[in-house]
Amino acid sequence: MVTTCSPDQHVAVLAFPFATHAGLLLGLARRLAAAAPTVTFSFFSTARSNLSLFSVPSPENIKPCCVSDGITEGHVFSGKPQEDIDLFLKVAPEELGRCLRVAERDTGRKITCVVADAFLWFSGELAELMHVPWVPLWTSAASSLSIHFYTDLIRKTVGLEGLAGREDEILKFIPGFRAVRLGDLPAGVLFGNLGSSFSTMLHKMGQSLHRAAAVPVNSFEELDPEITKDLKAELKKVLNIGPFNLTSPPPSSNSDEYNCIPWLDTHHAKSVAYIGFGTVATPPPNELAALAEALEASDTPFLWSLKDRFKVHLPEGFLERMGKRGKIVPWAPQVQVLAHGSIGVFINHCGWNSVLESIAACVPVIGRPFFGDHHLDSWMVENEWKIGVRIEGGVFTKTGTMRALEKVLSNEEGHHLREQVMLYKELAQKAVGPNGSSTKNFKALLEVITGDSD
Repeated sequence: MVTTCSPDQHVAVLAFPFATHAGLLLGLARRLAAAAPTVTFSFFSTARSNLSLFSVPSPENIKPCCVSDGITEGHVFSGKPQEDIDLFLKVAPEELGRCLRVAERDTGRKITCVVADAFLWFSGELAELMHVPWVPLWTSAASSLSIHFYTDLIRKTVGLEGLAGREDEILKFIPGFRAVRLGDLPAGVLFGNLGSSFSTMLHKMGQSLHRAAAVPVNSFEELDPEITKDLKAELKKVLNIGPFNLTSPPPSSNSDEYNCIPWLDTHHAKSVAYIGFGTVATPPPNELAALAEALEASDTPFLWSLKDRFKVHLPEGFLERMGKRGKIVPWAPQVQVLAHGSIGVFINHCGWNSVLESIAACVPVIGRPFFGDHHLDSWMVENEWKIGVRIEGGVFTKTGTMRALEKVLSNEEGHHLREQVMLYKELAQKAVGPNGSSTKNFKALLEVITGDSD
């Protein structure tokens, strides 16, 4: 799909340069740039982020622009959690405003639309000052977007005092949700440091969404129909345009330097547990040991993506005893691995990208959530979509992990989980097809961004 637009159009794309956020936004920008080749897209992220992102060629109409990361010369990190995010957020509103003006000067084109990671809530104010549409991208599920949108309602209804011991309370008042466990709400809504810059950012984002000309979401309508229906009633345009791992997958790599695929070829169908916790989450030492003990005691073949420095926490002699039944590598080609017929379960942190990759590969999940939206995703995985189970008590123990492996790999319950994840895989593939909901929503998004919508 290619659209003809005015050659003077200039879209500013503002990234949140942490974890996978900037890569997902650039994937969308590449898709938009290919569909609107006469439009200039200026992509704003930190120098470090851009260096990594633009190591792979992008369409010629995407121009990388570097913004300050807020780290002053000689700064010594204190080790405080999210310190790099705090430093970036402190300078980002003023810095991005300055960089937008520089991009206008350098290109000779006025900004005509601001597309931003939704985390950068203040980008809505920048767009308003420039009298152009604001399009905040939500890189996670519609369910977590909804919770942040309704944060004030949730705080008012539940209260912020005396929450200890109420984690298992089931909430049924949040629009679009059948039910949700109070303790599984994303961090920063009721629990955690509500005054932190990260919690404040998410709260202000939820309060700002009504300003958006459109809110694209990295999901597909058929996954959360009631939540999406409610958000559509509250906001101007909520457009599920994913899953991005199907619509705009990252540049493919055939690298398999640790020979994961040949190793998987030697195993029976749906027998292997693949274990991977993404780039920012690693279980603590006692849980790594418990997970290893469960794999050994249950006789489960496994492929584990684990950095070498964490191997010290595994039981003594574990690797030697596993022999050919287990393989630990510092990196695995995850998409290729999940697509392999021998994989029977994906043990992960329930980060949104991992959930979508599980659906695309038709592999059930055992989830051990850590932070952010992981807990809500794990609730949805187990209770709403029924495509996996959360580890008992939310942490790895030997017996709890063995029970989870038994459920998914051996029991009748495992058969039902595989049937359910197959259903969502088919719905996702249909959504991104020629006449699918995500394809139609992408066309609507393109109209907003290029100024062709009503």
